Amino acid sequence: MSSHVRVVVAKPGLDGHDRGAKVVARALRDAGMEVVYTGLHQTPEQIVETAIQEDADAVGLSVLSGAHMTLFRRVLELLGERDARDIVVFGGGIIPEADLPELERLGVAKIFTPGATTQSIVEWVRSNVAQPVG
Repeated sequence: MSSHVRVVVAKPGLDGHDRGAKVVARALRDAGMEVVYTGLHQTPEQIVETAIQEDADAVGLSVLSGAHMTLFRRVLELLGERDARDIVVFGGGIIPEADLPELERLGVAKIFTPGATTQSIVEWVRSNVAQPVG
């Protein structure tokens, strides 16, 4: 079994801007984590399927489109339906401060808003995503 944290980085929905997601994916990879980047325009179903197939420890969603409440909610619902609630869901993007408590209530572990450093994201993932034992 791998000693590395496995993270799926995904761009759900119609948002076509993935530079931030790619920067985060590279930072996590450079920090020694295994990263799968799904590419643009992924459905919540595709993201959850990838997370399960890849035996991911976490899913990081990048949402800039304003559809964050719907997209995070659906990913969390699907993980629950697949008995995969142990996969940590975090994200970032253009997300209003007023929506953060509701996202937390839904089960999103952390939201990184604009200005978050890649170092702070790497440190958070290291501290909050359980590493497999083996």
